[in-house]
Amino acid sequence: MASTTGGRVVIAGGSGFLGVSLSQHLAKLGFDVVVLSRGSPARGTRTVAWDARTLGPWVSELNNASALVNLVGRTVDCIKTPDHCDEILRSRVEATRILGAACRQVSTPPPVWAQMSTAHIYGDPPSVICDEDSPFGFGLAPIVGRAWEDEFARAVLPTQRPVILRTSFVVGKPNPGGAGALGRLGLLCRLGLGGRVGSGTQGMSWLHERDMNRMFERAITNESMRGSYIASSPNPASQLDFMRTLRKHAGGLGSLGLGLPALEPMVRIGAPLFLRTDPELALYGRYVTPARLLKEGFTFDVANLNDALAEIYGRAIR
Repeated sequence: MASTTGGRVVIAGGSGFLGVSLSQHLAKLGFDVVVLSRGSPARGTRTVAWDARTLGPWVSELNNASALVNLVGRTVDCIKTPDHCDEILRSRVEATRILGAACRQVSTPPPVWAQMSTAHIYGDPPSVICDEDSPFGFGLAPIVGRAWEDEFARAVLPTQRPVILRTSFVVGKPNPGGAGALGRLGLLCRLGLGGRVGSGTQGMSWLHERDMNRMFERAITNESMRGSYIASSPNPASQLDFMRTLRKHAGGLGSLGLGLPALEPMVRIGAPLFLRTDPELALYGRYVTPARLLKEGFTFDVANLNDALAEIYGRAIR
């Protein structure tokens, strides 16, 4: 049973690419959107300052709110130094913990809490297609994902409806919150560097931003939605196929067919040196499918990768 739209939605960590996109979507539906942010104010929404670690005046925004959405987490697009790994873990766990404490401070907490998680919790299996019943993987991201979800289980109130969205790689148009990871991949394609990376068979599970927003909208308004869901297109692609499709749409040298491959040793040297990021983000991946959402009747606006990229770049190429 779906409830009507409207009311106040508090989005923690809503000033980045995903948060701005979701804020704009919910505002168009008539929600009063409040963004908790440590950074600059999100355009078109009311922004309240917080540090994501301690209680403060921001807590009052949760009282009588219709929903709480938590998107907080330091970017994983970085070199995985010990300090960065610590920040990646703590930013997620501490923000979730303090939001739980805040919900306990107010007289009427939000009845639903929609929590971001990561599809990377399933690790990097080379070819297995994972769904919600698949075992979690091994490595930093699965460890962080489990800690994030475990903290959420402790933080959420018994009276709140909990929804976890294990989100894959979200693709969408640049907005005031940034361009997302697709911006960097598109630039590589325009420079003629968007070819096969390593084996090229690693999975790239992706999700169009409009469907991401609709999933969060559903989590907020549909009272039957509860528990953990994979938030991803039902059509994951290999890295080779993803970049081949992106080259057609991103323009520049890539649209002329140039996509230089990158062998694994080149990526392991070049990614941290020139892109200041973790080479394993490009060398490994996963194939996931949104089994629960499909079973519960969710329909995707953009389920095909070519259609998604054509819409984003405005180049209808088949």
